[in-house]
Amino acid sequence: MLVRLLYASRAAQGLDAEALDNLLKQSKRNNQRDGVTGLLCFSGSLFMQVLEGGRGAVNRAYNRIVADPRHADVELLYYEEIAERRFAGWSMGQVEVSRLNPSLLLKYSETATLDPYAVSGKVSMALFDELVATASVCSSR
Repeated sequence: MLVRLLYASRAAQGLDAEALDNLLKQSKRNNQRDGVTGLLCFSGSLFMQVLEGGRGAVNRAYNRIVADPRHADVELLYYEEIAERRFAGWSMGQVEVSRLNPSLLLKYSETATLDPYAVSGKVSMALFDELVATASVCSSR
């Protein structure tokens, strides 16, 4: 059975470009091994990530994130059983926040600031769908 999970968290401490790159590489290795796909959006100290795959694999990945000292304030935003993946092309894609048009954020939020804690999980999923449609995703597949 396939599931989709969306969560938000904050970086527990300053996360520089090298540390973020190492986190992405580790996540990609783990996800490829476990058959998990998804996207990560990182802005300032905020993470928002969607994971897809088998229920057990996605749940284990989420539990690793909750226990990871690099993450604080981890909050599950959305969880559903799915018939097919939306983000199958990425073992760990990364949203290019610098390429985001502020009007896209305004479409889904009161302000042009990415804040998944202030909107519903469904709204955050709709934003992810639009990010994929507008090619705001980078990183190796």
